[in-house]
Amino acid sequence: MGNYSFLGNYWQLFVRGVVVTVELAIISIILGFLLGIILAIMKRSKIWIISLLAKAYIGFIRDTPLLIQIYIVYIGLPIVTGLQIPDFMTGVVVLTLYSAAYIAEIIRSGIESLPIGQMEASLSLGMSQWQTMKDIILPQAFKNILPALGNQFIGNVKDSSLVSVLGIADLMFEAQTVRGSTALGLEPMIVASLLYLALTWSLNRVLSMIERRMKVSDRT
Repeated sequence: MGNYSFLGNYWQLFVRGVVVTVELAIISIILGFLLGIILAIMKRSKIWIISLLAKAYIGFIRDTPLLIQIYIVYIGLPIVTGLQIPDFMTGVVVLTLYSAAYIAEIIRSGIESLPIGQMEASLSLGMSQWQTMKDIILPQAFKNILPALGNQFIGNVKDSSLVSVLGIADLMFEAQTVRGSTALGLEPMIVASLLYLALTWSLNRVLSMIERRMKVSDRT
């Protein structure tokens, strides 16, 4: 079954790694959601250049490995900004840009699943396109896409393990640190996998609870 006595000395590293992993996931999913809304609206724009830019960005992010994107941002961001970017901030930027592309497609599909007559009716009542999108379309679309958004959030938790290559002290980085300190190859990874499993299971339970409550509120 392996030797897990190392937890007595290193449990704090795993706890710290879980905290950093959750912070990365929460910040990036919130920022990614906001950027995803913008990208979804841009992609549906009737101005072809705006739509093309959104399609090109989404296509690049979805069709290239996340690890490559991490290195592009890690190397390119300091060059573009002229600043020394902290590793944690680099991780947030990478995961935000990555998740935004997927969230944009989720939001776009949610918007297009609604009857087109709602937009036309709102515009005929004198509402602007932005008001209609903000007050009528997006709130309804959000209910439809909540499961997909939840899955993306859980995906961010797991994808954050790749930013450990930057030296960010997330769960995977701390597990590798423990491996190096204890010379144990498998046991620290098993602990990390169980913690990832606990995180994703807990998030799934919370999301299921929110979905049930939203369904109840729709009936009342």
